[in-house]
Amino acid sequence: MISLILGHKGSGKTKHLIELVNSAMEQSDGCVVCVEKEPHLTYDVNYRVRLIDTDHFGVCGYDQLFGFLCGVCAGNHDITDLLIDATLRIGGRDYDQLADFLARVDKFCAQAGKNVVFTVSADREELPERIFDFCEIL
Repeated sequence: MISLILGHKGSGKTKHLIELVNSAMEQSDGCVVCVEKEPHLTYDVNYRVRLIDTDHFGVCGYDQLFGFLCGVCAGNHDITDLLIDATLRIGGRDYDQLADFLARVDKFCAQAGKNVVFTVSADREELPERIFDFCEIL
């Protein structure tokens, strides 16, 4: 199951994500990956966390983000946790596309056994209800 951190800008989503990243690193028997839109978290996350900036790789849109996440996992089978910040800034504000993307990620991660957390700058009421069939809110 995918976990979502919801809320509008300034609501503390990234701070919550940082806490989850560092906690996952302490508990993980493998690798923890944190994906961000721009390099902002360098000094906030544990140095053992793999921090990836999507702008560096030109990732934009949900199809590219899905392929990117699959590629990251294919390159390292020891990844236990994937935490993604600024999901809407990377993929776009089309909530139906977001729902389709999250469904694909859920299926992939269920097969691969990965824990996945996304920050989404929106309230629950703004998102399609089908998202919550396979996503939980943190």
